Amino acid sequence: RARMRLRSGVFASSCLLVQALGVALFLRGFFPVPVRSVPRREARSEPAAEPVPPGRGMVSNWTKIPPPLFKKVVIVLIDALRDDFVFGSKGKQFMPYTTQVVEKGTSYSFIAEAKPPTVTMPRIKAIPCLMCLLFHQALMTGSIPGFIDVVVNLNSPALLDDNLIWQAKIAGKRIIFYGDDTWVKLFPKHFVEYDGTTSFFVSDFTEVDQNVTRHLDSVLKREDWDLLILHYLGLDHIGHMTGPNSPLVGPKLREMDSILKKIHISLLSKEEASLPNLLVVCGDHGMSETGSHGGSSEGEVHTPLLFISSAFEKRSASLAQPEHVQQTDLACTLAICLGLPISRNSVGNLILPVVGGKTIREQLRFVHLNGFQLSRLLQENTPAYDKDPGYEHFKVAEKAHGNWIKLYLEGNNSEILLNLGKKVLKQYLQALKTLSSSLSKQVAQYDMYSMMVGTVIIIEVLLLLLFSVPKALSKRAEFEVPLSPPLFSLLFYLMCLMLCAVHVIVCTSAESLCYFCSMSWLTAAGVMMMISALMCGILSAISNIFENSRLPLKSPIASSSSWSEIDVLILAGTIGHVLSLGASSFIEEEHQTWYFLINTLCLVLCQELCRNNFLLNECGPQHSSVKQSFDSIGETSQCKNIDIPEASNSKLGKATSSSEFIKGSDKWISLATPGVILICCRLLRSLNQTGVQWAHRPDFGHWLTSSEHKSELSFLAAVSLLMIFFLVQRRCSLVSKIAMALGLLGVYSYRAAIGNIVFPWQRGGKDISKGITEARFVYVFVLGIVFTGTKDLLKSQVISADSSTKSKGLWEVYSGLVLLAALLFRPHNLPVLVLCLLIQTMMTKYIWIPLKFDAAQITIMHYWFGQAFFYFQGNSNSIATVDISAGFVGLDSYVEIPAIFLTAFATYAGPFLWAIHLLCYLSSEVSRNSAAVGHGCFCYALMRSIPVAIYVVLVTGLRYHLFIWSVFSPKLLYEGVHVFITAAVCLFFTAMDQNHSYKAQD
Repeated sequence: RARMRLRSGVFASSCLLVQALGVALFLRGFFPVPVRSVPRREARSEPAAEPVPPGRGMVSNWTKIPPPLFKKVVIVLIDALRDDFVFGSKGKQFMPYTTQVVEKGTSYSFIAEAKPPTVTMPRIKAIPCLMCLLFHQALMTGSIPGFIDVVVNLNSPALLDDNLIWQAKIAGKRIIFYGDDTWVKLFPKHFVEYDGTTSFFVSDFTEVDQNVTRHLDSVLKREDWDLLILHYLGLDHIGHMTGPNSPLVGPKLREMDSILKKIHISLLSKEEASLPNLLVVCGDHGMSETGSHGGSSEGEVHTPLLFISSAFEKRSASLAQPEHVQQTDLACTLAICLGLPISRNSVGNLILPVVGGKTIREQLRFVHLNGFQLSRLLQENTPAYDKDPGYEHFKVAEKAHGNWIKLYLEGNNSEILLNLGKKVLKQYLQALKTLSSSLSKQVAQYDMYSMMVGTVIIIEVLLLLLFSVPKALSKRAEFEVPLSPPLFSLLFYLMCLMLCAVHVIVCTSAESLCYFCSMSWLTAAGVMMMISALMCGILSAISNIFENSRLPLKSPIASSSSWSEIDVLILAGTIGHVLSLGASSFIEEEHQTWYFLINTLCLVLCQELCRNNFLLNECGPQHSSVKQSFDSIGETSQCKNIDIPEASNSKLGKATSSSEFIKGSDKWISLATPGVILICCRLLRSLNQTGVQWAHRPDFGHWLTSSEHKSELSFLAAVSLLMIFFLVQRRCSLVSKIAMALGLLGVYSYRAAIGNIVFPWQRGGKDISKGITEARFVYVFVLGIVFTGTKDLLKSQVISADSSTKSKGLWEVYSGLVLLAALLFRPHNLPVLVLCLLIQTMMTKYIWIPLKFDAAQITIMHYWFGQAFFYFQGNSNSIATVDISAGFVGLDSYVEIPAIFLTAFATYAGPFLWAIHLLCYLSSEVSRNSAAVGHGCFCYALMRSIPVAIYVVLVTGLRYHLFIWSVFSPKLLYEGVHVFITAAVCLFFTAMDQNHSYKAQD
């Protein structure tokens, strides 16, 4: 029967690609679709009338939408405006006029906070304006944006849901907009006048705001508008580039204060006796201590919300702590202020103090309109809406409101009527709060069917990898796959039929929308066939294991297992890390787990080196017999990874062979290597505080990035770039060495151009440029080095199977990637890259080669250090730590694919560089056979598959956990992206593994 021999690298890559498909399906089902009402074209309907008073002939005379409360409304949206920038010490220092209006003027001040899941999940900032885009939706519709909005709105299409801007346009309001062009894309043809500025270039601090301000003088003098919206981006860009404590923040806040003063004075001077004007100041989000946003810290989700108008009472005393409201409350409040219907999808509540100066009947009318809209939205999204506490409270309040109207229409104007009205108002507010909470929880309606199908695929791939370990790590690292596999077996057909029947039943009976059910039947059938094939493969692997276990062994000693300390640590560390993913605190502080594991690994390696150097002579002549016994194990056991000479199959055999490599001073350097690595790791921990518990504490990175220490940062960056050159150039050709040197010089020039560091001869302040020319100069050398390496790889793969040419090409590619990482890393993070290269060099020369670890052990060490360096960079399991400014290095406008690639590479540079180094090392070791690369690829895929498979199961079980959106969901996103990156790395492994499949006849 014809068979095909499939190498373990190809098998692992294929499994990981299938698992990536399962992860994508699980993510699509896990992140839910927000609640939605009817389409916008159907949203325009008659407003709810006042509750009908009891009794015959009693009819309310108020059936229309209340008239507008303000003549002109100006909304000033300052991107990334934190609450402490206005209400804190910085507000008093840099925004004196705004602070005076807040404390003693005619205004109402609030702290607006995001509702879950917008605390973390929808605030993903793959592109800079995406966070703003989601806030636009929350601001203008009052709804909570979900993950699906992130995916759908990546290209900022028009917002089709019922929203405030659309309602204002239909009502004949004249709207003018200046600022972020995302608004223009969301609301096309809604503005009578607009000037959009791109939000994608985060290095622009001034022009992006000047393009808005230059219109102010002329537009404030005109009378041909009703609603003016201004969106300022400069503060957000400063935060991304330099953080909230940057010296650039103060001047920017002072600029915003002068703009608000100009607008406020102009509105006051043009007020008429009939209707006052209103100025609204708000932020879309805050910023963390590193300048990013997307997490759940107070600095990121708390923003100021100011309503300034002469219609409000002047404060007699200074403002205490502002009241907290939700971001979604703004859409409802603005609709009432403008005399517009509340958006059908809004889940917000009316901010009552803004209308507190109106009569009790008007206030009751406003809250009734809000409650009616919320109860209608609840009816359209909840089958058992009538049992909801909020709906019941609203009906009770509505009935009491009807009784109050009866008394009012009868002419009763006593104090009792006023007190009764306040009591009804209180009932309404309680009902609104409960209704809004119930609707917000609707966002957590998971697509369980899609999640379960994705989970089954992920778990099946993991089981297939685990049961294939004996074959995958054998000496040949090959699978004999029949060309007529069990795809045509009876079991396969029965499973396909059963799964298709389940699919039909679920999709025809599902009450809510299911993404997997929305796929074509052909696609769904293909997924069911894949699941059936995976199950058949698992059963086949299990049967092979049982068959091999019955075969007699050549030597009785082979039945005993030899586990080294390294093996025990690897197993215990993997299990411990996976179990820790079930606790939110361990996820928040996952970096501590990896720091502990690599520190423990260094101690075990130190013990191994001591045994190798000092206990060798005590073993005497017994080595030969013991070696022979372990050699027999290597011959009989297929589970042993035999990719090194036979002398290394035993622990003592390793010592015997490695004694030739460690002589003289190298012996002591080898013994000191684990200690040096521990010192390096400790220094890296001090560079960037990460996680949640200690992220606010000052670290060496914060000290370096402060403006007072720019000279120290410049010196450190120069030394780091010099060390990167010496550590990388050893394996490069002469041309690549020159390109590397010029590229690193370009990296320094780029950082000096954008103002992060200075040249030694630079005097005084230098104008900050965008550094586009310098960055593109570096890109030329990166592409040149990578192209040189790729040419050698193609030559080794196509023309001649020369391992030395392939090894040279791989090291060239690796050098190009190091240069790219140096360009994208912020200057204070360059030591991370230096110590990464130093640890790789020392472990290669003084640990891996002398001790002759097999490919599986070396792969897992690479994986562990890659994970640790992910956190050494300053990353965490919060979206807020993603450095999106890296995606715009060298770009003068937003280009989607390069920006996403650069951001992903900068974020996962640690794991990626360690994975490519693993491939370079295994390919360059001539003492290893051709199975080493396949072993490495398989182990790398297995190490990535284990945590993601267990985590999706844990997240499914914890989907109603209190911290599901703030802790578990961001981690799920990181795991998903990591799977896709690992799949790409394994494909590269497979491409470099020559002669990866061929046919053979039995």
